[in-house]
Amino acid sequence: MITLTDIATEKVRELIAAEGELDLALRVAVRPGGCSGYSYEMFFDSETEADDMSQFFGEGDVRVVSDPMSAQLLEGATLDFKDGLMGSGFAIDNPNAQRTCGCGNSFS
Repeated sequence: MITLTDIATEKVRELIAAEGELDLALRVAVRPGGCSGYSYEMFFDSETEADDMSQFFGEGDVRVVSDPMSAQLLEGATLDFKDGLMGSGFAIDNPNAQRTCGCGNSFS
């Protein structure tokens, strides 16, 4: 499944703490759509399905979940957090992506 950098793990930890619900997981999903065929979706989720794939990062306090189809498309991918003059946000580097769009939010 996906790997989180240390910076991304810390940012997710901060965002979960700000939500005030420490049992939240970061759900990373791949959905059909976008200008290149698939798009990434990330949100905090308090519920998981029986077939969800889970991974723990940091000191085991940051949990990432994905459905089986998304986990397959995210195999080997890395989630990072960038903070710079041109803006900040999460970025996914996915070696499975054969083509990406100009906005960087969709791939095929």
